[in-house]
Amino acid sequence: MTTELNGNPETPMSAESRWGVFGNSAFVVILVGTSLSSLGLSMFDTASAWQMTSLDPSPRLVSAVQVATTLPLFLLTLPAGALSDVVDPRRLLIVAQVGIVAVSIAFAMVVSAGLAGPTSLLATSFLLGIGGALSAPAWLLITPMLVPRPELDTAIAIDSASYNVARAIGPAIAGYAIARLSIAAPFWCCCGGNLALLAALIWWRAPRRPTDTLPAERLISAMMTGVRYVRYSREMDATLIRAAAFFPFASAYPALLPLVARNQMGNGPEVYGQLMAAIGLGSIVATLALNRLKRRLDPNGLIALGTGGTIVALVLFAAARDPVVAIAASLVAGASSIIALTTFFVSAQVSLPEWVRGRGLAVFLTVYFGALTLGSAVWGEVASVKGVPFALSAAAVGAFIAMALTWRWRLQTGAALNLTPSMRWRAPAFLNRVANDQGPVLGVAEYVIDPKDKAAFLAVMRDIGLERRRDGAYAWHIFEDPDEVGKMIETFLVHSALELKYRQARVTMADQTMEDQATMFLKAPPTVRYLVAPQRPPRPWRRRR
Repeated sequence: MTTELNGNPETPMSAESRWGVFGNSAFVVILVGTSLSSLGLSMFDTASAWQMTSLDPSPRLVSAVQVATTLPLFLLTLPAGALSDVVDPRRLLIVAQVGIVAVSIAFAMVVSAGLAGPTSLLATSFLLGIGGALSAPAWLLITPMLVPRPELDTAIAIDSASYNVARAIGPAIAGYAIARLSIAAPFWCCCGGNLALLAALIWWRAPRRPTDTLPAERLISAMMTGVRYVRYSREMDATLIRAAAFFPFASAYPALLPLVARNQMGNGPEVYGQLMAAIGLGSIVATLALNRLKRRLDPNGLIALGTGGTIVALVLFAAARDPVVAIAASLVAGASSIIALTTFFVSAQVSLPEWVRGRGLAVFLTVYFGALTLGSAVWGEVASVKGVPFALSAAAVGAFIAMALTWRWRLQTGAALNLTPSMRWRAPAFLNRVANDQGPVLGVAEYVIDPKDKAAFLAVMRDIGLERRRDGAYAWHIFEDPDEVGKMIETFLVHSALELKYRQARVTMADQTMEDQATMFLKAPPTVRYLVAPQRPPRPWRRRR
């Protein structure tokens, strides 16, 4: 089966080249576009944060730049994740990128005309954040479309490296451009990078997605499905709890770094650009050392290392009065952030089956951006009242306490689970016609066990109850029949007959293993039946008097 890429028939899953992933023209073009866009975005972030210190050096307003950028990511990433599962992700990216290009060009013109103020700067950051929120989940689905599966790890590593390189050199270029040219120069560079990415997306032709035999989920339903799965997944719960304990405190130095450079050390935009570049350089070094660290430390050890490094960086930033100490802090901060973020992201990835991965990762990103938004606002307020050094020191203490309080939640435990679809469960075939939207559906399963196995059986059934809820059920209960010794009855509701059909693709091998464990306690095969709520007849029309 061939797919049309770049206007020409190719077979990306079987294409072989001595150049590896670089032999795939689609990957190279998108990589160049994303690299230029990341470079321009890092220049925009550096210039916007520095411009705010020139317009109004209040810590509250300076930290508000990061709040304005991350707030839409917090609000919109989850619906964008659901949207990317039900529409063509390439078209979604093009629409979002058109908006980003229009906003970035308009603001560059405003800055060049000398009309930029705090309100226009924050509004622009917010609008660009909306574009980023709409496109972030879709980008998670793009890379597997560009390269064969065996080269996916290499493609992800190259993409991450290009982003880190952009973070390293972009701020330094922006600082030099501001000092030597004008404050508008980095903003125009951002426009150029955004245009390059838009051109790459328009040029690329994505392979067709396989057609599902079932109707696509509606947007609100898809969002709720993702939230429900995460809510009843112990592995995702642990990941989100640990992330929520780290990122609010780690957000302090990105929000306050412009004030560290300008007010605390009395330096200009070039030094601030160097500090931002050092953060990017530190992340590159950590990326190169990550495999070696993984061989020596488990995921919880990696998070302890990342949190410890962040605490050290916060203390150094608070004490910095010269560029040498601040640059050392930036290197440690960049390395620590990439170690922590990678560990959290992998923990979320391995905890999610394929069918809900986009929405589940969107939930993780929502928590991540929400923590950055809240943390930036809080530390900006603290710095306004107590000063920047106090705010950074308080964030360091908070990060240590939060790590100690959440240590018992272990990360990446989902790596031991087989989350591939089992395909052993089959949706029931009803004798009478049942419409897809008819419901709710009541599931009733009867089990007969030996009374001495009651405690062990109920323990397994509690895990199965979580699995039922993850896959679409609600109001799950297990009952004991007082008139028949050893008889247990499981009940649960599903919103519709269609939702029941979706379960066929949602049950994983790990879920099936749990159900097999439950059957070991049974004296006879279980009796399972489904009852469907009757459709309500239409109300008779009444003439108004």
